[in-house]
Amino acid sequence: MKNIIFIAPPAAGKGTQSALINEKYGIPNISMGALLREYSVKDSYVKELLSQGKIIDDRITLGILERRLQESDCNNGYILDGFPRTVYQTKEYENMLISHGKELGTIIVLEIDKDEAKKRIVGRLSCTKCGAVYNTMFSEMTPIVDNVCDKCGTTLSKRSDDNAEVFENRYETYLRQTAPVIDYLKTKHQINYVNSGINREYTFEQIENILAKENNLSNQIKK
Repeated sequence: MKNIIFIAPPAAGKGTQSALINEKYGIPNISMGALLREYSVKDSYVKELLSQGKIIDDRITLGILERRLQESDCNNGYILDGFPRTVYQTKEYENMLISHGKELGTIIVLEIDKDEAKKRIVGRLSCTKCGAVYNTMFSEMTPIVDNVCDKCGTTLSKRSDDNAEVFENRYETYLRQTAPVIDYLKTKHQINYVNSGINREYTFEQIENILAKENNLSNQIKK
């Protein structure tokens, strides 16, 4: 399986789709956000930047990612969720791949309306016990009992950075620093665009079709 890069604004569903691909195809889901949050436990500077929705120093980000990609589970492909975020990171990542004899792989851009993305962030609640996710902005995603998980009865929690101010900062950062990555990459590679604003099932179906074509898995292409 070719490596996969997701590029998308906040709340477009990179994490959800990465998890679905991992479940079906068995390649590791490498969330740059998760790696950085894990690293921030021992680094207060990184923790503060994350809480403000700002981009972390490239030296730190690239070092963490390179160590992760050297682990054996990445040998048969992996999913990058949340990286690269700048053109500079993209160029450094290309150099990293060359040094390790790896190819860039499949590039997927998830597209979503800004207002829809904002609702996904501002209304998001999650269960720390079973991992279930809810959203108070969408009637079909609200828990039966307010702030209580339907599946296990645990009190739901909200991430400190799931608010309108942080979303606006993250979205503007995406437009300013990450969107140019698409322009840079499409001069050298094929870019695949996916509508992720309807539901996760439709989004995943589009992604499956792309992966099937990219990896010559014709029997998995859906009409």
